[in-house]
Amino acid sequence: MTERRTHATGSPFEKAAAYSRAVRQGPFVHVSGTTGYDYVSMEMPSDVADQARNCFTTITASLEALDAKLSDVVRVRYYVTKPEYFEAVAPVLAEFLGGIDPAATMIVCDLIRPEMLIEIEVTAQVD
Repeated sequence: MTERRTHATGSPFEKAAAYSRAVRQGPFVHVSGTTGYDYVSMEMPSDVADQARNCFTTITASLEALDAKLSDVVRVRYYVTKPEYFEAVAPVLAEFLGGIDPAATMIVCDLIRPEMLIEIEVTAQVD
């Protein structure tokens, strides 16, 4: 059986809903949907692009904790609360994933708190 490793950020959401920020099993690392909170201060920027940057900061740290890196990402899903947010976040997505170019989907939906404007989840495969 392949070893299963998990990573937590200490977010109160992880504890309340009984999930890990990231799970590695075999060559795959699955990073849970990550919102734009700064998980140290539990503060949320009001700007969607700043939230996206915070998402990638948390995602990158979670990948690294499980011996993966952003360049290992093969799949990403973006959840935004308004379609017009695409224009604001596209440059941030290109900043972090340009050249990696994973398979991607963007979904417009509600998130669990009104201050959450974007949520990002990724899957990485480590060789």
